[in-house]
Amino acid sequence: QVQLVESGGGLVQAGGSLRLSCAASGRTFSNNAMGWFRQAPGKEREFVAAISYGGGLTRVADPVKGRFTISRDHAKNTVYLQMNSLKSEDTAVYYCVSDFTYSTVIAGYGDYWGKGTLVTVSS
Repeated sequence: QVQLVESGGGLVQAGGSLRLSCAASGRTFSNNAMGWFRQAPGKEREFVAAISYGGGLTRVADPVKGRFTISRDHAKNTVYLQMNSLKSEDTAVYYCVSDFTYSTVIAGYGDYWGKGTLVTVSS
């Protein structure tokens, strides 16, 4: 079992930055790929970024490419999403996801999900 708790969301002005954290508990964290999804009001959940268990593979969705970076710290059992140059369209609830398989995380079918953290970008 893996439990995921997101933090770091909040209100920020357009052009600003935030760093989201996802703290994982459970002995399988180091073996799992991790990712971030988001869901804006009235919209479907969408993929944001993913990182393989070793950190050697990363993928970032086109809408956030060049602005968002995903990383992980095995010593802290934590995955991060650094968000820069935020736009109003980045406003959403951001969810952390974990699964043994990297492609499964990207596809949105991960076994473990956090409860989400709200990011609001004011224009």
